[in-house]
Amino acid sequence: MKKVLTYGTFDLLHKGHVNLLQRARELGDYLIVAVSTDTFNALKGKASYTSWEDRKLILEALSCVDEVIPETHWEQKVIDVKEHDIDLFVMGDDWSGEFDFLQEYCEVVYLSRTAGVSTTKIKEDLKVHQLIS
Repeated sequence: MKKVLTYGTFDLLHKGHVNLLQRARELGDYLIVAVSTDTFNALKGKASYTSWEDRKLILEALSCVDEVIPETHWEQKVIDVKEHDIDLFVMGDDWSGEFDFLQEYCEVVYLSRTAGVSTTKIKEDLKVHQLIS
């Protein structure tokens, strides 16, 4: 069985998230998604609209996702790869090269993002819409 691992915040789930997760799952037999906890997001200076528990629940409902685990710190990627016996680590290509250090433990692939959609853009569009209203 080929196990795939990816990471993200997955706030305001959108088609770009779904596309990435489906493509990641197609590269293997079992997809684990590590989701940034609210505490970890705060350490990164980020805030999610949706709580970690709700983001986890939403992702677990997707047929392409087999397991959701918490991401609590930057250094856990090597630990997760080893503990979950990961064959393939997948991230969006906006992170290209950032996780090449994992090639010592598994294959690393950067997938292209869905054009025109991102959580950041959605949040910016909502702010603009709020100002106009």
